[in-house]
Amino acid sequence: MNATPPPPSADPWPPKAYKNDAFLNSPEARKIRVLCEMTEPEIRFARENIQDTIVFFGSARSVDLKAAEEHFQSVKAQIGNKTDLSPEEAVALRKARALLKLAPYYQAAVELSEAMTRWTMSLEDKTRRFIVCTGGGPGMMEAANRGAHNAGSPTIGLGISLPFEQELNQYVTPDLQFEFHYFFIRKYWLAYWAKALVVFPGGFGTMDELFELLTLEQTRKITKQMPIVLYGREFWEDILNFEAFVDWGVISPQDLSLFRICDSVEEARDYLIEEFTRLYLTPPKVDA
Repeated sequence: MNATPPPPSADPWPPKAYKNDAFLNSPEARKIRVLCEMTEPEIRFARENIQDTIVFFGSARSVDLKAAEEHFQSVKAQIGNKTDLSPEEAVALRKARALLKLAPYYQAAVELSEAMTRWTMSLEDKTRRFIVCTGGGPGMMEAANRGAHNAGSPTIGLGISLPFEQELNQYVTPDLQFEFHYFFIRKYWLAYWAKALVVFPGGFGTMDELFELLTLEQTRKITKQMPIVLYGREFWEDILNFEAFVDWGVISPQDLSLFRICDSVEEARDYLIEEFTRLYLTPPKVDA
């Protein structure tokens, strides 16, 4: 007996390639997904007239002072008067102390972002906006977006989809929220419009982004002049011995001028304003 033929398909045509989700999410279509992450943000940046940004980097693990103090007191209350701590208790106490140590930098990021935003909003030249841009996540990124939001300005969040991090922070302007899959495309957009870089204490991701941009500046792959501020001398001199790079002959002494370490909001603000004025706001001299 012959088998019963399957019923005819309601749609006799296979899906078009650009509507085929299985294909678009396949390894073979990776280059198409990359092009999407290159093209779609460009359209939105143009629509929102984004041409100049101040990029803030820093730890996603930091919190504001109030939250850090509350967490520290909670950990201490759980431990009580014990002197012989379990390994888990010792780790919890160390993390709580680290959060307290980072908390002033969170506040400094809020204040510096707000100060720079208020300055840029006061400029007569409205084509120069210097919008605050971050990776969109929690911690120092949230702090920078928060400062710009407090000043009443749009602010950008270039998020990345990770299995263990939060969503975009609440201070990112809705029309300027992005979520990337590919780190290297996200880095491209972080660097492309950047007219300055401010780096707060952070971990591997922060160091990765900082050193990639320093390398692009050092090798002149970025032709624009871009002031780079490393905020917090105590952190940077504890984490990295920049002079040792020179002593070992792996960078030149002049490479140390690619960045400036600042230790206060006022110092960083004044340096950035001075550099922005020199590089972007002063009319070029015309020979008589």
